Formats: sequence, structure tokens, C-alpha cells
Amino acid sequence: MHIHNLSQQNSILNTFISEIRDSTIQKDRMRFRRNIERIGEILGYEMSKVLPYKLSEIKTPLGTSKTHLIADDIVLCSILRAGIPLHNGLLNYFDTAENAFISAYRHHKENSDGFEIIVEYLACPNLENKILILADPMLATGKSMITTFEALKPFGKPKEIHLVSTIGAQDGVDYVEKYFDVDTHLWIATIDETLNDKGYIVPGLGDAGDLAFGDKLQH
Repeated sequence: MHIHNLSQQNSILNTFISEIRDSTIQKDRMRFRRNIERIGEILGYEMSKVLPYKLSEIKTPLGTSKTHLIADDIVLCSILRAGIPLHNGLLNYFDTAENAFISAYRHHKENSDGFEIIVEYLACPNLENKILILADPMLATGKSMITTFEALKPFGKPKEIHLVSTIGAQDGVDYVEKYFDVDTHLWIATIDETLNDKGYIVPGLGDAGDLAFGDKLQH
């Protein structure tokens, strides 16, 4: 798998990452969502550099102009609910993409630290021979990413697969790297060293879904 860790080079991205981590700035939900969205835009721009292109001719009022445009259809799939701001950032740049949404959440049996990933909702177009962008803001254990991809398999085989995350743990990155094909790309803003005993990224930022949309009741 090709791993593109954007934190290895300093850029304005550092500012947005620092703000989504900052426990004081996190209290502003609108700013938190916007920062995740901006990170999605940067990740999407960097990803666009490696996509397949074709030469196209554009008619202007005064003549024609030739330029290279993305050659293949794109499907952007995000994991609800935390993935919505990241999805919006990517969609700002890939605005003609088809969209897929899936609900995948951690189910802790009898309040234990161990968990399984439950999928309850999925809406997806045909994926056959298209570019699949699979977005999940937090790549912790990697289980959600893989469970989501398994659920997408009946919809066709993508031509290319690109995984997009805001913050990941090294364990999660290693886990998905073992699962996905060597030609898969992972685009990630930064990678933290470890997980805690509940499977959350440390130092991470907390629960991205709660920070974006408010606390949820457990059931």
C-alpha cells in the first residue's frame, strides 16, 4: 500500500491539525467541522495529483483550450456520522463524484473494552471500474475501514482504491496495509504512535463524531 503521510512535510495543514486537537478550540463545533473539511480539501488536492487523466478540449467564447482532466468516474464513500465533514471537504474538490454512505459503529459487548463493527445502513452506486475514495476521519484500529470495504464488495470492483483519514494510529495503518492490495493509496494528515486500551488514538483528539455533532447516547 502506498502511504502518503502529509505531516512529514510542514504546511498550513499543521494549523488545522493542531486546532482539531486543541481541547479549547474543540468547543467550537462549527470550527471543528470546518477544520476537518479543510483537511479533506488538502488531502483531496494531494490525491488528485496521482489520479488518471486524459487530454480534453474545452471550447471558450474565443476558441479552444486543451487541458488534462480526470479520466475516470469517482465514488466518494464516507462512514457516518463522523465522516460527514471530511466527506464535504473532499466533495468540494471532486464535486462531480457519485456518493455512498455507510453507518458503521463500535458495539461493545457487555460494556467490555473489546468491540465489533456493526453496519446498519448502506447506500452505494455501482463501483465497477471506478475510483473509490473511502473516507473515515479516524483510522484507529482499522476495523471500520475494512468492514466498510467488505460491505461495498457486492457493488463492483473499483479500478483504484484511495483511503482518506485525518488522524491515524500506527497500529491501524499497519492493519489496513496488510489487508488492502499493494496498489491501494492511503492519504492521511498525520499518524500517532499508539492506541489506548479502548482502541482510541493517543494523543488523537477524542471522538470526532461527538466533537462535530454533539454527544450521543449509548445503547
